[in-house]
Amino acid sequence: MAVSTAKDGPCQAESIQNLPLPPPTYTIRDPEGRTIVLGIEGSANKVGVGVLQYSPSTQSYTILSNPRKTYVAPTGHGFLPKETAWHHQAHVVALVRAALNEAFPGEQSPELRISAVCFTKGPGMGAPLQSCAIAARCLALLWDVPLVGVNHCVGHIEMGRIACGTSNPVVLYVSGGNTQVIAYSDQRYRIFGETIDIAIGNCLDRFARTVGLSNDPSPGYNIEQEAKATDASFIDLPYTVKGMDVSFSGILTHVEQVAKTKLKAGEVTVADMCYSLQETLFAMLVEITERAMAHTGQNEVLIVGGVGCNLRLQDMMATMVSERGGSLCAMDHRYCIDNGAMIAQAGIFSLQYGEKTSLEDSWCTQRFRTDQVKTLWRAPRKWQHT
Repeated sequence: MAVSTAKDGPCQAESIQNLPLPPPTYTIRDPEGRTIVLGIEGSANKVGVGVLQYSPSTQSYTILSNPRKTYVAPTGHGFLPKETAWHHQAHVVALVRAALNEAFPGEQSPELRISAVCFTKGPGMGAPLQSCAIAARCLALLWDVPLVGVNHCVGHIEMGRIACGTSNPVVLYVSGGNTQVIAYSDQRYRIFGETIDIAIGNCLDRFARTVGLSNDPSPGYNIEQEAKATDASFIDLPYTVKGMDVSFSGILTHVEQVAKTKLKAGEVTVADMCYSLQETLFAMLVEITERAMAHTGQNEVLIVGGVGCNLRLQDMMATMVSERGGSLCAMDHRYCIDNGAMIAQAGIFSLQYGEKTSLEDSWCTQRFRTDQVKTLWRAPRKWQHT
Protein backbone atom coordinates (compact mmCIF):
# COMPACT_ATOMS: atom_id res chain seq x y z
CA MET A 1 0.00 0.00 0.00
CA ALA A 2 1.57 3.28 -1.17
CA VAL A 3 0.85 6.34 0.98
CA SER A 4 2.64 9.61 0.27
CA THR A 5 2.56 12.35 2.89
CA ALA A 6 3.27 16.05 2.75
CA LYS A 7 6.99 16.75 2.86
CA ASP A 8 9.05 19.64 4.16
CA GLY A 9 11.55 21.55 2.06
CA PRO A 10 11.35 22.41 -1.66
CA CYS A 11 8.62 20.73 -3.73
CA GLN A 12 9.56 20.09 -7.36
CA ALA A 13 7.29 21.74 -9.92
CA GLU A 14 7.75 18.90 -12.41
CA SER A 15 5.97 16.46 -10.09
CA ILE A 16 2.58 18.08 -10.69
CA GLN A 17 2.97 18.46 -14.48
CA ASN A 18 1.63 22.00 -14.87
CA LEU A 19 1.91 23.79 -18.19
CA PRO A 20 5.30 25.42 -18.97
CA LEU A 21 5.70 28.78 -17.27
CA PRO A 22 5.07 31.77 -19.58
CA PRO A 23 7.19 34.94 -19.38
CA PRO A 24 6.25 36.84 -16.19
CA THR A 25 3.67 39.64 -16.45
CA TYR A 26 4.57 40.93 -12.98
CA THR A 27 7.67 42.45 -11.37
CA ILE A 28 10.07 40.02 -9.70
CA ARG A 29 11.32 42.07 -6.76
CA ASP A 30 13.62 39.53 -5.16
CA PRO A 31 17.30 40.28 -5.99
CA GLU A 32 17.95 36.57 -6.47
CA GLY A 33 15.25 36.27 -9.13
CA ARG A 34 12.76 34.26 -7.07
CA THR A 35 9.03 34.90 -7.22
CA ILE A 36 7.88 35.35 -3.62
CA VAL A 37 4.26 35.90 -2.58
CA LEU A 38 2.41 36.36 0.68
CA GLY A 39 -0.93 34.61 1.22
CA ILE A 40 -3.65 35.48 3.75
CA GLU A 41 -6.37 32.97 4.72
CA GLY A 42 -9.28 33.79 7.02
CA SER A 43 -12.46 32.20 5.68
CA ALA A 44 -13.47 30.48 8.94
CA ASN A 45 -12.10 30.34 12.50
CA LYS A 46 -8.42 30.27 11.52
CA VAL A 47 -6.39 33.20 10.28
CA GLY A 48 -3.08 32.36 8.65
CA VAL A 49 -0.32 34.10 6.73
CA GLY A 50 2.09 32.18 4.51
CA VAL A 51 5.15 33.23 2.55
CA LEU A 52 6.00 31.03 -0.42
CA GLN A 53 8.70 31.23 -3.07
CA TYR A 54 9.31 29.82 -6.54
CA SER A 55 12.97 29.31 -7.40
CA PRO A 56 13.61 29.22 -11.17
CA SER A 57 17.10 27.76 -10.67
CA THR A 58 15.73 24.61 -9.04
CA GLN A 59 12.18 24.85 -10.47
CA SER A 60 10.73 24.28 -7.01
CA TYR A 61 8.22 25.81 -4.61
CA THR A 62 9.14 26.29 -0.96
CA ILE A 63 7.07 27.43 2.02
CA LEU A 64 9.21 29.94 3.90
CA SER A 65 6.76 30.54 6.76
CA ASN A 66 3.19 29.63 7.64
CA PRO A 67 2.00 30.91 11.07
CA ARG A 68 -1.69 30.91 12.03
CA LYS A 69 -4.05 31.59 14.93
CA THR A 70 -7.31 29.81 15.75
CA TYR A 71 -10.41 31.28 17.32
CA VAL A 72 -11.61 28.67 19.83
CA ALA A 73 -15.22 29.10 20.88
CA PRO A 74 -16.37 28.08 24.37
CA THR A 75 -17.40 24.45 24.83
CA GLY A 76 -20.96 23.92 23.65
CA HIS A 77 -20.86 26.86 21.24
CA GLY A 78 -19.86 27.38 17.63
CA PHE A 79 -17.83 30.27 16.25
CA LEU A 80 -19.95 33.21 15.11
CA PRO A 81 -19.01 35.56 12.24
CA LYS A 82 -18.68 38.74 14.31
CA GLU A 83 -16.47 37.29 17.06
CA THR A 84 -14.40 35.40 14.47
CA ALA A 85 -13.84 38.59 12.47
CA TRP A 86 -12.72 40.40 15.62
CA HIS A 87 -10.25 37.60 16.28
CA HIS A 88 -8.80 37.85 12.78
CA GLN A 89 -8.54 41.64 12.95
CA ALA A 90 -6.68 41.37 16.26
CA HIS A 91 -4.10 38.89 14.95
CA VAL A 92 -3.55 39.45 11.21
CA VAL A 93 -0.97 42.27 11.50
CA ALA A 94 1.13 40.34 14.01
CA LEU A 95 0.92 37.25 11.80
CA VAL A 96 2.15 39.19 8.76
CA ARG A 97 5.11 40.45 10.78
CA ALA A 98 5.81 36.96 12.13
CA ALA A 99 5.63 35.41 8.66
CA LEU A 100 8.02 37.95 7.15
CA ASN A 101 10.46 37.71 10.06
CA GLU A 102 10.52 33.92 9.86
CA ALA A 103 10.91 33.92 6.08
CA PHE A 104 13.65 36.56 6.04
CA PRO A 105 15.32 36.62 9.47
CA GLY A 106 17.28 39.73 10.27
CA GLU A 107 16.19 41.73 7.22
CA GLN A 108 15.04 45.32 7.78
CA SER A 109 12.61 45.47 4.83
CA PRO A 110 11.61 41.93 3.86
CA GLU A 111 8.43 43.21 2.17
CA LEU A 112 10.61 44.51 -0.69
CA ARG A 113 11.00 40.89 -1.85
CA ILE A 114 7.25 40.27 -2.17
CA SER A 115 5.83 40.18 -5.73
CA ALA A 116 2.13 39.84 -4.85
CA VAL A 117 -0.35 39.57 -1.98
CA CYS A 118 -2.79 36.67 -2.29
CA PHE A 119 -6.02 36.46 -0.30
CA THR A 120 -9.05 34.23 0.06
CA LYS A 121 -11.85 35.59 -2.12
CA GLY A 122 -14.31 32.89 -1.01
CA PRO A 123 -16.13 30.77 -0.12
CA GLY A 124 -16.39 31.27 3.63
CA MET A 125 -17.91 33.41 6.36
CA GLY A 126 -18.55 36.97 5.23
CA ALA A 127 -17.13 39.03 8.08
CA PRO A 128 -13.89 37.04 8.52
CA LEU A 129 -13.33 37.04 4.74
CA GLN A 130 -13.80 40.81 4.58
CA SER A 131 -11.43 41.40 7.47
CA CYS A 132 -8.60 39.53 5.75
CA ALA A 133 -9.35 41.02 2.33
CA ILE A 134 -9.03 44.51 3.79
CA ALA A 135 -5.65 43.56 5.25
CA ALA A 136 -4.56 42.20 1.85
CA ARG A 137 -5.65 45.38 0.06
CA CYS A 138 -3.75 47.57 2.53
CA LEU A 139 -0.56 45.55 2.12
CA ALA A 140 -0.81 45.54 -1.68
CA LEU A 141 -1.22 49.32 -1.72
CA LEU A 142 1.55 49.89 0.84
CA TRP A 143 3.99 47.65 -1.02
CA ASP A 144 2.79 48.59 -4.53
CA VAL A 145 2.30 44.99 -5.61
CA PRO A 146 -0.65 43.24 -7.30
CA LEU A 147 -3.47 41.43 -5.51
CA VAL A 148 -4.44 37.86 -6.37
CA GLY A 149 -7.83 36.58 -5.25
CA VAL A 150 -7.93 32.83 -4.57
CA ASN A 151 -10.74 30.29 -4.33
CA HIS A 152 -10.39 28.65 -0.92
CA CYS A 153 -11.18 25.17 -2.26
CA VAL A 154 -8.66 25.45 -5.09
CA GLY A 155 -6.08 26.57 -2.52
CA HIS A 156 -6.57 23.31 -0.62
CA ILE A 157 -6.22 21.26 -3.82
CA GLU A 158 -3.08 22.99 -5.08
CA MET A 159 -1.45 22.77 -1.66
CA GLY A 160 -2.13 19.04 -1.68
CA ARG A 161 -0.90 18.49 -5.22
CA ILE A 162 2.45 20.20 -4.69
CA ALA A 163 3.03 18.96 -1.12
CA CYS A 164 2.33 15.35 -2.05
CA GLY A 165 3.80 15.53 -5.57
CA THR A 166 0.69 14.20 -7.30
CA SER A 167 -0.35 15.55 -10.69
CA ASN A 168 -3.92 14.41 -11.33
CA PRO A 169 -5.66 12.68 -8.43
CA VAL A 170 -9.31 12.29 -7.54
CA VAL A 171 -9.77 14.78 -4.69
CA LEU A 172 -11.86 14.33 -1.57
CA TYR A 173 -12.34 17.76 -0.05
CA VAL A 174 -13.73 17.55 3.49
CA SER A 175 -13.92 20.48 5.88
CA GLY A 176 -16.22 22.42 8.18
CA GLY A 177 -17.97 24.12 5.27
CA ASN A 178 -17.42 21.79 2.30
CA THR A 179 -17.76 18.15 1.30
CA GLN A 180 -16.93 17.43 -2.34
CA VAL A 181 -15.51 14.67 -4.54
CA ILE A 182 -13.59 16.33 -7.35
CA ALA A 183 -11.80 15.30 -10.54
CA TYR A 184 -9.96 17.54 -12.99
CA SER A 185 -10.98 17.98 -16.62
CA ASP A 186 -10.49 20.69 -19.23
CA GLN A 187 -9.01 23.32 -16.90
CA ARG A 188 -11.73 22.98 -14.24
CA TYR A 189 -12.00 21.02 -11.02
CA ARG A 190 -15.27 19.18 -11.69
CA ILE A 191 -17.49 18.29 -8.74
CA PHE A 192 -18.64 14.68 -9.06
CA GLY A 193 -20.45 14.51 -5.75
CA GLU A 194 -21.08 16.66 -2.69
CA THR A 195 -23.20 17.08 0.39
CA ILE A 196 -26.78 18.05 -0.29
CA ASP A 197 -27.20 19.70 3.11
CA ILE A 198 -24.46 20.29 5.72
CA ALA A 199 -20.74 19.64 5.42
CA ILE A 200 -19.12 16.73 7.27
CA GLY A 201 -17.08 19.08 9.46
CA ASN A 202 -20.21 20.96 10.46
CA CYS A 203 -21.88 17.64 11.32
CA LEU A 204 -18.95 16.64 13.53
CA ASP A 205 -18.77 20.06 15.19
CA ARG A 206 -22.45 20.09 16.07
CA PHE A 207 -22.31 16.54 17.37
CA ALA A 208 -19.35 17.48 19.59
CA ARG A 209 -21.38 20.32 21.09
CA THR A 210 -24.25 17.91 21.76
CA VAL A 211 -22.08 15.54 23.82
CA GLY A 212 -20.05 18.30 25.50
CA LEU A 213 -16.68 17.83 23.80
CA SER A 214 -14.26 20.76 23.80
CA ASN A 215 -13.54 22.96 20.77
CA ASP A 216 -9.85 22.97 21.74
CA PRO A 217 -7.89 22.19 19.60
CA SER A 218 -10.91 21.25 17.44
CA PRO A 219 -14.13 19.26 17.86
CA GLY A 220 -13.15 16.81 15.12
CA TYR A 221 -9.83 16.01 16.77
CA ASN A 222 -11.51 15.33 20.10
CA ILE A 223 -14.07 13.06 18.42
CA GLU A 224 -11.19 11.18 16.78
CA GLN A 225 -9.49 10.63 20.15
CA GLU A 226 -12.72 9.44 21.81
CA ALA A 227 -13.33 7.02 18.93
CA LYS A 228 -10.00 5.28 19.63
CA ALA A 229 -11.30 3.83 22.92
CA THR A 230 -10.70 0.07 22.88
CA ASP A 231 -14.08 -0.64 24.46
CA ALA A 232 -16.11 1.47 22.01
CA SER A 233 -19.06 -0.39 20.49
CA PHE A 234 -20.65 0.25 17.10
CA ILE A 235 -24.18 1.68 16.99
CA ASP A 236 -26.22 1.42 13.79
CA LEU A 237 -26.75 4.87 12.29
CA PRO A 238 -28.49 6.07 9.11
CA TYR A 239 -26.31 5.70 6.00
CA THR A 240 -27.36 8.25 3.39
CA VAL A 241 -25.71 8.09 -0.02
CA LYS A 242 -27.77 9.39 -2.93
CA GLY A 243 -25.96 8.54 -6.15
CA MET A 244 -22.74 10.53 -5.95
CA ASP A 245 -24.05 12.82 -3.20
CA VAL A 246 -24.24 12.42 0.57
CA SER A 247 -26.51 13.76 3.30
CA PHE A 248 -25.44 14.35 6.90
CA SER A 249 -28.32 16.28 8.47
CA GLY A 250 -30.47 13.21 9.13
CA ILE A 251 -27.57 11.38 10.76
CA LEU A 252 -26.92 14.40 12.97
CA THR A 253 -30.57 14.52 14.05
CA HIS A 254 -30.44 10.80 14.85
CA VAL A 255 -27.29 11.00 17.02
CA GLU A 256 -28.69 14.05 18.81
CA GLN A 257 -31.72 11.96 19.75
CA VAL A 258 -29.48 9.08 20.87
CA ALA A 259 -27.56 11.53 23.07
CA LYS A 260 -30.77 12.77 24.68
CA THR A 261 -32.07 9.25 25.37
CA LYS A 262 -29.57 6.39 25.40
CA LEU A 263 -26.51 8.42 26.38
CA LYS A 264 -28.40 10.14 29.17
CA ALA A 265 -29.68 6.76 30.37
CA GLY A 266 -26.19 5.25 30.33
CA GLU A 267 -27.03 2.72 27.61
CA VAL A 268 -24.24 4.02 25.35
CA THR A 269 -21.05 5.99 25.94
CA VAL A 270 -19.60 9.07 24.25
CA ALA A 271 -16.86 6.80 22.84
CA ASP A 272 -19.52 4.52 21.32
CA MET A 273 -21.15 7.46 19.61
CA CYS A 274 -17.89 9.00 18.35
CA TYR A 275 -16.69 5.68 16.98
CA SER A 276 -20.00 4.90 15.27
CA LEU A 277 -20.40 8.35 13.77
CA GLN A 278 -16.87 8.36 12.33
CA GLU A 279 -17.19 4.88 10.85
CA THR A 280 -20.53 5.68 9.21
CA LEU A 281 -19.63 9.09 7.80
CA PHE A 282 -16.23 8.00 6.51
CA ALA A 283 -17.67 4.87 4.87
CA MET A 284 -20.02 7.11 2.91
CA LEU A 285 -17.11 9.24 1.74
CA VAL A 286 -15.05 6.22 0.73
CA GLU A 287 -17.96 4.88 -1.32
CA ILE A 288 -18.47 7.99 -3.44
CA THR A 289 -14.72 8.49 -3.85
CA GLU A 290 -14.33 4.96 -5.19
CA ARG A 291 -17.15 5.57 -7.64
CA ALA A 292 -15.38 8.72 -8.90
CA MET A 293 -12.14 6.74 -9.31
CA ALA A 294 -13.95 4.12 -11.37
CA HIS A 295 -15.58 6.71 -13.59
CA THR A 296 -12.45 8.76 -14.28
CA GLY A 297 -9.96 5.91 -14.45
CA GLN A 298 -7.68 7.52 -11.86
CA ASN A 299 -5.66 5.47 -9.38
CA GLU A 300 -4.66 8.22 -6.92
CA VAL A 301 -6.75 9.90 -4.24
CA LEU A 302 -5.81 13.16 -2.52
CA ILE A 303 -7.61 14.11 0.71
CA VAL A 304 -7.68 17.83 1.53
CA GLY A 305 -9.48 20.05 4.04
CA GLY A 306 -9.47 20.10 7.83
CA VAL A 307 -11.25 16.76 8.27
CA GLY A 308 -8.65 15.24 5.94
CA CYS A 309 -6.04 15.00 8.71
CA ASN A 310 -8.21 12.45 10.55
CA LEU A 311 -6.07 9.30 10.61
CA ARG A 312 -9.06 6.96 10.62
CA LEU A 313 -10.39 8.54 7.42
CA GLN A 314 -6.94 8.22 5.86
CA ASP A 315 -6.74 4.57 6.92
CA MET A 316 -10.17 3.68 5.50
CA MET A 317 -9.44 5.49 2.23
CA ALA A 318 -6.00 3.87 1.94
CA THR A 319 -7.56 0.41 2.27
CA MET A 320 -10.00 1.07 -0.57
CA VAL A 321 -7.37 2.66 -2.81
CA SER A 322 -4.93 -0.19 -2.16
CA GLU A 323 -7.54 -2.76 -3.15
CA ARG A 324 -7.85 -0.93 -6.48
CA GLY A 325 -4.06 -0.95 -6.97
CA GLY A 326 -3.73 2.77 -6.39
CA SER A 327 -2.16 5.13 -3.87
CA LEU A 328 -3.39 7.64 -1.31
CA CYS A 329 -1.93 11.13 -0.93
CA ALA A 330 -2.50 12.37 2.61
CA MET A 331 -1.33 15.35 4.63
CA ASP A 332 -1.09 16.29 8.28
CA HIS A 333 -2.57 19.26 10.14
CA ARG A 334 0.05 21.70 8.82
CA TYR A 335 -1.44 21.63 5.32
CA CYS A 336 -4.92 20.07 5.69
CA ILE A 337 -6.16 22.70 8.12
CA ASP A 338 -6.73 26.21 6.70
CA ASN A 339 -3.43 28.07 6.33
CA GLY A 340 -1.91 31.01 4.52
CA ALA A 341 0.55 28.96 2.46
CA MET A 342 -2.23 27.18 0.57
CA ILE A 343 -3.60 30.57 -0.53
CA ALA A 344 -0.08 31.60 -1.51
CA GLN A 345 0.32 28.36 -3.49
CA ALA A 346 -2.82 28.78 -5.60
CA GLY A 347 -2.10 32.50 -5.81
CA ILE A 348 1.41 32.08 -7.16
CA PHE A 349 0.09 29.74 -9.86
CA SER A 350 -2.47 32.37 -10.90
CA LEU A 351 0.17 35.11 -10.85
CA GLN A 352 2.68 33.10 -12.88
CA TYR A 353 0.07 32.37 -15.55
CA GLY A 354 -1.06 35.97 -15.91
CA GLU A 355 -3.94 36.32 -13.43
CA LYS A 356 -4.23 39.32 -11.10
CA THR A 357 -7.13 40.88 -9.18
CA SER A 358 -7.81 44.58 -9.53
CA LEU A 359 -8.67 46.60 -6.44
CA GLU A 360 -12.21 47.06 -7.77
CA ASP A 361 -12.64 43.26 -8.08
CA SER A 362 -11.11 42.39 -4.70
CA TRP A 363 -14.54 41.81 -3.12
CA CYS A 364 -15.32 38.61 -1.24
CA THR A 365 -18.15 36.15 -1.68
CA GLN A 366 -19.55 33.50 0.63
CA ARG A 367 -20.48 31.34 -2.37
CA PHE A 368 -17.66 30.51 -4.77
CA ARG A 369 -17.79 27.00 -6.19
CA THR A 370 -14.67 25.02 -6.99
CA ASP A 371 -15.69 24.53 -10.62
CA GLN A 372 -16.06 28.29 -11.22
CA VAL A 373 -12.26 28.70 -11.38
CA LYS A 374 -10.42 28.23 -14.67
CA THR A 375 -7.06 26.68 -13.76
CA LEU A 376 -4.88 28.29 -16.40
CA TRP A 377 -1.78 26.51 -15.09
CA ARG A 378 -3.06 23.03 -15.96
CA ALA A 379 -3.23 21.36 -19.38
CA PRO A 380 -6.79 21.07 -20.81
CA ARG A 381 -6.91 17.27 -20.74
CA LYS A 382 -9.94 15.13 -20.08
CA TRP A 383 -10.38 11.96 -18.05
CA GLN A 384 -10.57 8.50 -19.60
CA HIS A 385 -13.63 6.42 -18.76
CA THR A 386 -12.99 2.84 -17.65
